[in-house]
Amino acid sequence: MSIAPEQVEAPARDAVLFKSSPVRTFLALFLLLMISFALVAPLAALLGSTGSGSRWWVTAGQAAVIAALASGAYVFSTRGSLRTWVRVSSGGLELAAQESDPIMLAWADIKHVTVRRDGLKNLLEVTPVDMDRVHPVQGEEAGPPPLAETPDGQSFTADLSEVWPSPRRLRRELAKHLPPDEATAA
Repeated sequence: MSIAPEQVEAPARDAVLFKSSPVRTFLALFLLLMISFALVAPLAALLGSTGSGSRWWVTAGQAAVIAALASGAYVFSTRGSLRTWVRVSSGGLELAAQESDPIMLAWADIKHVTVRRDGLKNLLEVTPVDMDRVHPVQGEEAGPPPLAETPDGQSFTADLSEVWPSPRRLRRELAKHLPPDEATAA
């Protein structure tokens, strides 16, 4: 079990918290499934498949129940229940990704930060100047966030697909604290 952001004292008063939202994930997946139904149902009707007869609302109700069950199952699944949070403040950047222990990097200890799209996912990549300058905030059970090899070196990565407020807002917050040439891209 990862440490919740509320259990960790913010490094500065101006901290802005971004964390995964199971409700947002449920709603997004439910809406995607219902839009799929809305697009497929007329095609099925044109091809002569009547489903529950001429009572379209029965079929729509069945689709809503199935979409709710599928969305709920995903939210409570292993992948859907992984918690990620990022806190940006004048004190630095805190990151706990996919059930990791949180880490803290002062702005001077960050070489590069990128928020980018990879297919349907939004990813955060934080490249420290030196791995020895990464400070665990609290806990030693789960280990640091996942690492990836990037052109800038080893970077901590986080999937921001379920993070609220949006990755766009995170980019704006990061831009307030990073030099203009380090502004996040993508």
